[in-house]
Amino acid sequence: MTIFQDIVNYILGLGSAIFVPLIILVLGLLAGMKFKRAFMSAITLGIAFTGMSMVINFMSAAVSPASEALATNTGINLPALDLGWTGAASITWSWSYAFVFFAVTIGVNFAMLVFNLTKTLNVDMWNVWGKALTAYLVYYVSGNLIAGFITAIVQVILELKLGDMFQKHIQDLTGIPLVTVTHFMTSSAVLLLPFNMIMDKIPFFNKKADANALKSKLGIFSENSVMGFIIGLGLGLAAAYGISGSLNLAVQVATAMALFPMISKMFMQSLSPLADAMSEFMKRKFKDREVFIGLDWPILAGRSEIWVTAILLVPVFIGYAIILPGNQVLPLAGIINYAIAVGGLLLTGGNLARMLVLGVITMPIYLYAATYLAPILSGLAESTGAVEGFQSGQLITWSSIEGAEFRIFFAEAFNMNPLAIGAVIVFVGLFYLLNKYMNNAKVPSQRYEEAKEKDTNLKAKQA
Repeated sequence: MTIFQDIVNYILGLGSAIFVPLIILVLGLLAGMKFKRAFMSAITLGIAFTGMSMVINFMSAAVSPASEALATNTGINLPALDLGWTGAASITWSWSYAFVFFAVTIGVNFAMLVFNLTKTLNVDMWNVWGKALTAYLVYYVSGNLIAGFITAIVQVILELKLGDMFQKHIQDLTGIPLVTVTHFMTSSAVLLLPFNMIMDKIPFFNKKADANALKSKLGIFSENSVMGFIIGLGLGLAAAYGISGSLNLAVQVATAMALFPMISKMFMQSLSPLADAMSEFMKRKFKDREVFIGLDWPILAGRSEIWVTAILLVPVFIGYAIILPGNQVLPLAGIINYAIAVGGLLLTGGNLARMLVLGVITMPIYLYAATYLAPILSGLAESTGAVEGFQSGQLITWSSIEGAEFRIFFAEAFNMNPLAIGAVIVFVGLFYLLNKYMNNAKVPSQRYEEAKEKDTNLKAKQA
């Protein structure tokens, strides 16, 4: 076991930009690609992940201090320190059972593929720690290790089914064939679904409102760089950065917004040859059966709707932290809530109006979930000693933890909490409904066309 941990630690230490492309290289060779072509696909994917990570980190490094300044200006002082995902990952990898979840993830995926229960092959082994975190949290709350493993297995299954139901929408959004996302942040769509279904009944929300649709209405103001500049300038002024500081922040956000779609093209360039090879392989071996390649969420980062939504919701997140009774968390490291933005993008097809409303409605849930998790994550940090600088009695948490409701409901359900058991049943029911909803929904490029046609016909009659 120690040798296995050492090997995995070494591979993980190489970073996701090496780890995931290495898997892609092996997959490409198994699918019959020539080494040169498979190697180029893997290297290009590594470059794409590295470039996207650099720009995301650049964006976070620009926005987070402004968010912190905005919070400081309010005079708010809350006890739970938001460490974001890095603190949670450090705690998780220090758990002795964490490495077992590589086998759990691969085993469940393999079984579901064999029995044709999924079309998704999850190669995003970098995020195995998310399953281990779920198991560790449930184990800590319930005192039942088996309950932790069961919940993690359920999470693996849900990730694969989410990959299945969102694949055609992701392909439409990115242009990359046979690729999907298996990161658990897509599960936020379960939480957002009921509110989105209400908006289905409201004419205003049934018009195309993605970034492309806005270009015809807003002209230059819909360009990624211009939107980024305006949003960055507004955030800088709200944070009392002054004119110079605000303009600098505006240019930084504009830079990131301009670079995201450029780098996202490299994902298509690297993954399209693999998708073609996998498709041919499946036709030869398994009678035309499809297999989708499950990857991390940054393949969606080229969609400007994610960033417009996430940054515009920053002051909303801080505002809620100030006014919500019982909240103990000041969102800092997790201030950019990717989970809401990514789930909202996939659920609504990139409808910005819907994404923003969904974020405003559901963001309090994240703060209350982070408040609930604060003593748990703090207890884990104290017992493992994995968080540098952590002191006994301190509270730490993660303000934008994805799938928080899933983890909390299952943990409390294994404690035989009747409300939590009911919540698990509701969650499973909503997941089933989401699967049905997304399978029936048109892909983003075709969605809301009926409303557009009705609007055009109405204007024609009025003329």
